[in-house]
Amino acid sequence: KVYTDLFNLNDEHEMGHIKLSRSADVILVAPATANIISKIAYGISDDLASTILMATNKPVLLAPAMNVRMWLNNATQRNINTLRSDGINLIGPDIGSMACGEYGEGRMSEPSEIIKYTIDFIEKINFSPLNNYSALITSGPTREMIDPVRYISNESSGKQGHAIAKAIFDLGAKTTLISGPTSIPDPVGPEIVKVKSATEMFDACESLLPTDIAVCAAAVGDYKISNASPEKIKKSGSKILIELEENPDVLSRISKRNSQRPRLVIGFAAETENLISNAEKKLKEKGCDWILANDISNGEIIGQDKNKVHFISLGEKSEWDTMSKNEVAKKLSDKIVNYFV
Repeated sequence: KVYTDLFNLNDEHEMGHIKLSRSADVILVAPATANIISKIAYGISDDLASTILMATNKPVLLAPAMNVRMWLNNATQRNINTLRSDGINLIGPDIGSMACGEYGEGRMSEPSEIIKYTIDFIEKINFSPLNNYSALITSGPTREMIDPVRYISNESSGKQGHAIAKAIFDLGAKTTLISGPTSIPDPVGPEIVKVKSATEMFDACESLLPTDIAVCAAAVGDYKISNASPEKIKKSGSKILIELEENPDVLSRISKRNSQRPRLVIGFAAETENLISNAEKKLKEKGCDWILANDISNGEIIGQDKNKVHFISLGEKSEWDTMSKNEVAKKLSDKIVNYFV
């Protein structure tokens, strides 16, 4: 049956738009035009489709379809970011020829791809092998204050750690993401703990123990300012001396606990030289179970959407293909499932 009217005398005695919003496992919008995307982002419900999307408590999938300039328009991209942060999943769009004769990004994915994604999505949301497990994930950079307005930090975006937290949560684990200062949206689902400094991150991790899984993906600052100024430092025409002292080593302290040690501890090694040997050394010295190592010397990893990972444990060394950080998160979470189940 096809429904078109928001208020239909034959359906509204059962509140048809509410019934429709509850009766499916997922709601798929294909094609998702710039107009319907805008309505969802702003909560506008002035017709049957937008009202169902406003009222639903089920996952929503969108397959965008529009002219390349409409897709790249700042308003559309703002709306897409809003929808992603709200937990709405996108299928495509693809790059290709369009009905208007132009070429570019905005072409709707092929129906077969949309059907496959939807079926895989339904299977995934019903698959919860980590349902009885808990996990903590660290992500993003840390900041060490020099004075109230200046700090030392690093360029970590948090994209990889956030993706891992989402992937593990989607497999059913009770997941907490401990995030340093980032500019990306928080993943929908995991509990979020916001921190700034390495010490705050370590304290947050300690407070969440015991847990089954710990993934230390944050780029934690190795040093903090031992002579930080309580007031803003003014120019004086002369040099100033900033003294550094080591921060607590979050990965090492979690890995080497005598009690309440997670059953699986995973660390990351971002290296500019001797990738494998340095990662193997870190695995041994820190006492963790697995290391994901990546070469950051070319500037193509930190802050980017793709990652190139070497997986290292005492019993395995493997090089993963270059893939999106979401795909890395999926592959890692699958290995975690195989470890426990």
